[in-house]
Amino acid sequence: QGGDSSTVASSLTSGVSSIVSNGNAFAALKTDGSVVTWGGADYGGNSSGVASSLSSGVSSIVGNSLAFAAIKTDGSVVTWGYADRGGDSSSVASSLTSGVSSIVSSNIAFAAIKTDGSVVTWGYSNYGGDSSTVASSLTSGVSSIVSNNSAFAALKSNGSVVTWGYGSNSSDYSNYGGDSSSVASSLTSGVSSIVSNSSAFAALKTDGSVVTWGRDSYGGDSSSVDLTGVSSIVGASHAFAVLKTDGSVVTWGHSSYG
Repeated sequence: QGGDSSTVASSLTSGVSSIVSNGNAFAALKTDGSVVTWGGADYGGNSSGVASSLSSGVSSIVGNSLAFAAIKTDGSVVTWGYADRGGDSSSVASSLTSGVSSIVSSNIAFAAIKTDGSVVTWGYSNYGGDSSTVASSLTSGVSSIVSNNSAFAALKSNGSVVTWGYGSNSSDYSNYGGDSSSVASSLTSGVSSIVSNSSAFAALKTDGSVVTWGRDSYGGDSSSVDLTGVSSIVGASHAFAVLKTDGSVVTWGHSSYG
């Protein structure tokens, strides 16, 4: 959806600085800070409900598969699209009026980092929209967030990691990274960066080791490979590859996907 932009063509003849898509619509940010949308009406193509908030002052836009979230220059956030998949942020509106520095999306949820290092989440609860179980760990100190389709992982300034979202237990088909309890002792400090694929996470530590969790067959289980001396990690849809300091490469995850 979104191949036909004729209804907004007059607004797209000039002044567009960037375009963001979700699974069903487009949102164009113009140099004057306004936003133009088209595509699937229920999924963000129709932004008439928040039009007055999108007429100026927008600095960036993020999309998940069914909704959009815009950060304004005053640090506030405007959302629209499929309501319970992130388009409706009314339940956390008081926390999104100022101070938001960045937003990350999972498939159908959003997580906003604020300038004070706290995190605000909304959208579909099982996919990371509900972070209440780790709320006390997200009140400060968060430096970055990485998402996969169904979960989030926050890296804190002290090198620890906090996760939430889909992953209520360690079963291969139900843990997509929201539950990192099986590797929790390795994520309390020393993590320098986190990489995700569709269903798992891999954290690179300052000592060159790697910690993985999430769906086992998609890279959450790395027990079969040597992950010491690693300098960088890349994720495909269902697998990971690391570059080691000796110039070698190690891969794990789904055999048909890398």
